[in-house]
Amino acid sequence: MRKFFQEIKADLKFKTAGPGQKLSEPSRAPREKPKAEVAPKPRQAPTDEAQRAAAAALARLELKPKGKAPSASQEAIRNQVRKELMAEAAAGEKGLSMEEKEQEEEGAAAPSVSGVYFICPLTGTVVRKDQKEKQLREAIQAYFSVDPVAASIMEIHTFNKDREKVRVCVETMAKYLDNIYLHPEEEKYRKIKLQNKVFQERISCLEGTHKFFQAVGFETKTLPVPGQETTEEFLVLKEEVLSRLEDLKDHKEQLLSSEPVRAQLHRQLAVFQPSPAAARFELPPDFFSLTAEELRREQRLRTEAVEKASMLRTRAMREKDEQREARKYNYTLLRVRFPDGYILQGTFYARESVSVLYNFVREALRDDWLPFELLGPGGLKLTDENLAFNECGLVPSALLSLAWDAAVMADVAAAAAAEEQRSPLRPELLARAQPLS
Repeated sequence: MRKFFQEIKADLKFKTAGPGQKLSEPSRAPREKPKAEVAPKPRQAPTDEAQRAAAAALARLELKPKGKAPSASQEAIRNQVRKELMAEAAAGEKGLSMEEKEQEEEGAAAPSVSGVYFICPLTGTVVRKDQKEKQLREAIQAYFSVDPVAASIMEIHTFNKDREKVRVCVETMAKYLDNIYLHPEEEKYRKIKLQNKVFQERISCLEGTHKFFQAVGFETKTLPVPGQETTEEFLVLKEEVLSRLEDLKDHKEQLLSSEPVRAQLHRQLAVFQPSPAAARFELPPDFFSLTAEELRREQRLRTEAVEKASMLRTRAMREKDEQREARKYNYTLLRVRFPDGYILQGTFYARESVSVLYNFVREALRDDWLPFELLGPGGLKLTDENLAFNECGLVPSALLSLAWDAAVMADVAAAAAAEEQRSPLRPELLARAQPLS
């Protein structure tokens, strides 16, 4: 049985040898003893091509016609071989060398940034990604003591995620206010039945709507139903509000024109001294976290990967897969290396355009009028500023180079020949430059 196990495993490893690896034939008895034992070399992890070849080999093995059904023990052995090969593929998934794996086991390097952070636009507080919604809610709640109308409008637009429902809601609420403004003498327009079907379906089900009506001057009252002995609850406009109808009109316009309050991505601008490690990135989990839907999609893609490994694929198919891979990332960490070696770093959304990076660099310059170009990995010029970072392959991290306009810099150098050479970065940023670990 052991001999059968060894023959199967040797056969599979012969079929799954990766690029650069010599094909080893099944072990045979040596004709003569070696003179000296040679210490075995460290085992290299399988490459991506080897993993795909392994999966294809297993698929072909399963599709081979069999004279007779294998016994239960033989099937168990095959399953064990499969598990071992897949375990080896998983071990090499990161593509690390043996030396890098040893370093990883000894201790991971410090991350290039500690996480993804956001700035609350109402308070200026900087919080981590997983705390931004809580911070926004607390900030809006606190704003009720300053401007309850504005705070309630923020709640409606920010915490109700279905934008179509929000649109229908605010348009219906605006209609209520419009009727009062245009017909202040009509009492029927100053009362809103809470159990009204339209009110329930379009307004009451959304967060912040009742607070808005209270903020603009409505109060809840229990009133008798005409012609019946029952009572119902109504929102009734206070009498004193009728003398401030222009305010009511302004509140309506504010309700219709407002947008959701969004936490702003913190760029975490950093400047580093010249370093040969500029292209090495250690990203925290925030850059790779996936939603539940993305996790399900990732599982499905991994299942399909085994099937793809056994088929020929066109360049267009590979490019489509690369684009889909890029869409997994929501953020990217970008570094721009200046001609003097100093490095400017910032955090961006993966779907932001290249123009945002140009503006980011320009704001860091001592002379922001100087024309420059940004070169991506491989020296490719980023000329189309409308492209997103994930469309340019600049996710989840990338090192770019800055190149000055040669003609303009020649004139600048001639005019400033007598002056001491200085860095193009703003002095206050240069003073914060730190070593890149």
